Amino acid sequence: MNPTVQLFKSESFFQNNLKLFVNRCSEDFVVPFHAHEFVEYSYVAEGKGFHHIGEDIIPVHKGMLFVIPVGVPHVFRPATANVSEHPLIIYNCLFNSELIHTLSIMIQEEEIRNHLTDLEMNRVPYVSITDYSQRMEELMVKLYRESAVPGIGSSTILYTLVSQLVVTTYRQIHQATCNEKENATDMEHILHYLDQHVNERIRLSELVNISGWSERHIGRMFLTHTGRTFGAYLQHLRIQKSCELLKNSQHKVSLIAELVGYRDVDSFYAVFKRITGETPQGYRRNFRAEPLN
Repeated sequence: MNPTVQLFKSESFFQNNLKLFVNRCSEDFVVPFHAHEFVEYSYVAEGKGFHHIGEDIIPVHKGMLFVIPVGVPHVFRPATANVSEHPLIIYNCLFNSELIHTLSIMIQEEEIRNHLTDLEMNRVPYVSITDYSQRMEELMVKLYRESAVPGIGSSTILYTLVSQLVVTTYRQIHQATCNEKENATDMEHILHYLDQHVNERIRLSELVNISGWSERHIGRMFLTHTGRTFGAYLQHLRIQKSCELLKNSQHKVSLIAELVGYRDVDSFYAVFKRITGETPQGYRRNFRAEPLN
């Protein structure tokens, strides 16, 4: 059953001409699951807990920043009900369409202006990144302090700080996208290597030498790009290759097992049966019994 979503309206937060609201709060179990008519940048300043956003539940910790488009439902929850001893502290920076249009005049790069428009129009998913440099925390603290005790020129300072927050965040999003593309290219190289050397005894250490990644990172990349562990992917690849040989050659099963990297025929039989549900001979027999179209 989907939870009820309460709509937070702009007029409840923007009581001045800035169209900007910044606060620092300790999350609880009272605030409802909600969506809003404005863009929200939320920064985890202290503690641990969970961010219920859309259909996801994300464990959160200090240094995580979320960019939440208009209309995306979410709520933060602390890790424990004992919030006095284990608080979850969040900085929030909220701004509506009017300020987005003001920022679009200040920001020169079209791609960043388009990003803000996409957030405003709910055309992109939420963003989750980690502030390893602490640059975004610094900006959030400055925004909060300037907003809490405004002085001469505060409007200009706040708009400048919001622009920096938007641009700094977008830079990290862009860099993460570039890294993901580079990783995908490197991963394709690894998968091609496995395809060409499936008959050999392949160890993770060899893939470390090929990619320059650690074994742990390679393991994560296999799960991300194939949905399987390295070992499971290699087994499925070998069985896939053996199925092709069973269909297209007259080789004995023992030779096919060797050609796809199995030194022990019994192990080959066991893995083949577990993955395909058939024995190698049964698979070959059933394939050849199929009528040609």
